[in-house]
Amino acid sequence: MPAVSKGDGMRGLAVFISDIRNCKSKEAEIKRINKELANIRSKFKGDKALDGYSKKKYVCKLLFIFLLGHDIDFGHMEAVNLLSSNKYTEKQIGYLFISVLVNSNSDLIRLINNGIKNDLASRNPTFMNLALHCIANVGSREMAEAFASEIPRVLVARDTMDSVKQSAALCLLRLNRTSPDLVPMGEWTARVVHLLNDQHLGVVTAATSLITTLAQKNPDDFKTSVSLAVARLSRIVTSASIDLQDYTYYFVAAPWLSVKLLRLLQCYPPPEDAALRSRLTECLETILNKAQEPPKSKKVQHSNAKNAVLFEAIALIIHHDSEPTLLVRACNQLGQFLQHRETNLRYLALESMCTLASSEFSHEAVKTHMETVINALKTERDVSVRQRAVDLLYAMCDRSNAKQIVAEMLSYLETADYSIREEIVLKVAILAEKYAVDYTWYVDTILNLIRIAGDYVSEEVWYRVIQIVINRDDVQGYAAKTVFEALQAPACHENLVKVGGYILGEFGNLIAGDSRSSPLVQFNLLHSKFHLCSVPTRALLLSAYIKFINLFPEVKATIQDVLRSDSQLRNADVELQQRAVEYLRLSCIASTDILATVLEEMPPFPERESSILAKLKKKKGPGKLPDMDDSRRSVNGSTDSTHSFTDVLNLNSAPSSGANLLIDVFSESSAPPAATDVSEENFPRFVCKNNGVIYENQLLQIGLKSEYRQNLGRMYVFYGNKTSTQFLSFSSSVSSSDLNVHSKAVDPVIEGGAQMQQILNIECVSDFSDAPVLNIQFRYGGALQNIAVKLPVMLNKFFQPTEMMSQDFFQRWKQLGAPQQEVQKIFKAKHPMDTEVAKAKVKRHKSLCRDSVSQRLCELLSEQF
Repeated sequence: MPAVSKGDGMRGLAVFISDIRNCKSKEAEIKRINKELANIRSKFKGDKALDGYSKKKYVCKLLFIFLLGHDIDFGHMEAVNLLSSNKYTEKQIGYLFISVLVNSNSDLIRLINNGIKNDLASRNPTFMNLALHCIANVGSREMAEAFASEIPRVLVARDTMDSVKQSAALCLLRLNRTSPDLVPMGEWTARVVHLLNDQHLGVVTAATSLITTLAQKNPDDFKTSVSLAVARLSRIVTSASIDLQDYTYYFVAAPWLSVKLLRLLQCYPPPEDAALRSRLTECLETILNKAQEPPKSKKVQHSNAKNAVLFEAIALIIHHDSEPTLLVRACNQLGQFLQHRETNLRYLALESMCTLASSEFSHEAVKTHMETVINALKTERDVSVRQRAVDLLYAMCDRSNAKQIVAEMLSYLETADYSIREEIVLKVAILAEKYAVDYTWYVDTILNLIRIAGDYVSEEVWYRVIQIVINRDDVQGYAAKTVFEALQAPACHENLVKVGGYILGEFGNLIAGDSRSSPLVQFNLLHSKFHLCSVPTRALLLSAYIKFINLFPEVKATIQDVLRSDSQLRNADVELQQRAVEYLRLSCIASTDILATVLEEMPPFPERESSILAKLKKKKGPGKLPDMDDSRRSVNGSTDSTHSFTDVLNLNSAPSSGANLLIDVFSESSAPPAATDVSEENFPRFVCKNNGVIYENQLLQIGLKSEYRQNLGRMYVFYGNKTSTQFLSFSSSVSSSDLNVHSKAVDPVIEGGAQMQQILNIECVSDFSDAPVLNIQFRYGGALQNIAVKLPVMLNKFFQPTEMMSQDFFQRWKQLGAPQQEVQKIFKAKHPMDTEVAKAKVKRHKSLCRDSVSQRLCELLSEQF
């Protein structure tokens, strides 16, 4: 080992590290470490004061021991003492030790903060950088409280050096991520935007990262950054690599800054200014043109940097969705990557094309690559790439290619990875229904789906088949015939038995004329599957049997024998036993007319939001599902809306037990919700104020913001989902007998953690005493939630203040002397009167406005109490 002088390094540390490396066993290493810890502890506790060099050396040893995996419970104070040193190396080691070993709950945080404050105030750029790096590395809430207001001043100060500006911007970014509520928005936000014009590209890069994060939360405060970002991006993409030598990476000019600027522009819509928009379009065209140029280097770093800028530019083009030429060019560029030898590029191309498929401008261009995507689905080795291929096929599907795409997905489903089978099943079910011109094809597709991947067919899917068949008379006979033939296979999946039991129980009479599917044959076929099924499916089959008694009186005796058997009447499962007893009794005592009434055919179900689509959205996560709205992706320029994709059953959640399947046979609709108590808990608080939270429970928060003018009022109602689960079938209505209330429709889905706004327009036509009631209904976790809230709309909200002098007011007051015009009540006050508080409440009540009047009224009230 070469000799290390005291001025250049720490020889004792080097020797210790060498000893550790030369240890032959773990025991020898621990012995050497314990010896060193004892030596360091004695040095720290000794009477002789240690110089800065010794403290630095011993603190470094402790840091090295900690990095080896051993606990360190001393030396923290010595590290903090190093912060007061004027030598860079000593201060650096102190900050390094604190960043690694001191947690946010340490008792030394105040001492550390004092050291950091001294270094920030020193104006020494080296010391300031060390302090900022420590704040960013620790990132505790205590440090955010101490320095969140100081760092912005350092960032925008004119005399701050470029390196310090970089550190300050990244430090503020870190604090904004860990404690966003403690980072104040103020004058510095307008000044930090101008850092995008800074000559130092390192400052611009750091500032762009900070502005992007802040703009995502407060876009209006950083609108001016758009023009500056476009100008800076234009200078980068049009410059030669020699112009930005310090920031050119493998012949690509400032790739990281370009990516960050493009990402910042995605926080905003396309620029409204025509010149600025044209300049941005030129930048994006230049990036697309450079992607077509031959590579300037064969190294992978060059292609990675070049493609990073390209994909971010394509993401911006997709985000704006306003330039058809750019969208088609982006699609063609991505199409070239679909057969690239690099797996990551194929993955990113498929992912970006999924989003492009949702645009009416580029959907047709995406469809031209369908064969390539299908080939990728069959030949790709990486399962994640195959999953993206499935997503793209789903996104590009329309009526012109639906049958081919569904057939390919069904073919792939037989060999698909188990991790993505359920998702493919849901997508096939959605596409088959959405683009089914002939519903016999839809029935065949779903039954084939159950045959291929029965274990992955959720209950929402087979519910859906029943919904469609019951609601469409033209497909009922075909469905009964097809499901009867499918059940004849030796091995049938249980989901197919469920579908068969339900459909044959409802429409078996449509195929009973054929001797091959006579009533007895249908019953024997179903009953042959009975002993192989689970309890919920057996319960459904028993319901199908009682339906058979109504449809086919000739098999009544056979079915009664089955119901009367010990295996049913004495079944260990209570649900099956109860059904067998009740169905047997019903078939024995009920007349033919009563039986026909009780067991009549199910009526068509009302249309509701698709439960399959809701399940797929939940599985993929909000915002990750390609847009399936035909109004955007029209074929040949026409909007295709033959039938809306809605759920005709209220089946957003699967039944929890076999008992719930009983409703499938006997119930026409779900039971009406129970009466809900009207919440008035926060109502009195709004007598003298217009804004605040009117209702809150563990699921939902309702906030109000209202304004009134003469006899008209407008109320903004904010619904906040406090859970991580969607609210489905969300609806609201306002009931009022005395007020005219007009409410705007709300979105039926509120995502988890999201907020939605509704506007109520209120007109007061006469005096009233009863406030309107807001009625809310939604589904959470499959359960129907009903909430009623009394809205704080009182008569005083429509009062208009009248200006008059105090003598005029009291003159009128004294004229009200008739017995019926005066009432007096004397009571003991609970609290002392505060003139200013009383005056504020009187003003908010809108009954008086002149200060002299309200002051005099408060004085009178004070005298009374």
